[in-house]
Amino acid sequence: MPLWKVYHPAGAYTAQDKKDLSERVTGLYASVPIPQFYVVFIFEEIAEDSCFVGGEPNNNFIRFRVDHIARTLPGPVIREWWVRSLDEIIAPFVKDRGYDWEISIDETPFDLWSLQGEIPPPFESVAEKRWVKENKASPYTPAEKLPVNLVLNPGIADR
Repeated sequence: MPLWKVYHPAGAYTAQDKKDLSERVTGLYASVPIPQFYVVFIFEEIAEDSCFVGGEPNNNFIRFRVDHIARTLPGPVIREWWVRSLDEIIAPFVKDRGYDWEISIDETPFDLWSLQGEIPPPFESVAEKRWVKENKASPYTPAEKLPVNLVLNPGIADR
């Protein structure tokens, strides 16, 4: 799951802005693809004079704190590409509105996570493909942990 916590000045975003931003970011993650319900946004308003940058009040600052659990980003080239892609996606909500901002991404081990009591299935497995299609967590069998290509070509597993 990517969990996005957005710390922003009070009144910076309308309900529609929050919906639009979360939909844009969710669309990027869904293109991986991962189930859309993995993407969670929490918007937290910061009262005036409650944010300080470099020891000085900054009422024009937005902080995006992202926890990645469903996937990790392999290597510096992909990591840079991902951060730049996120900056581009959020630009209409920060840069284009004149805000200062930063994004940080933490990666949590995949095996220390569950949804509705289910351990998420492996990437590109039969179960994950079903979760993407149904857009919800549900129980799955051990066989559904296999990659789709093994199920489509069962003889591969015998090699």
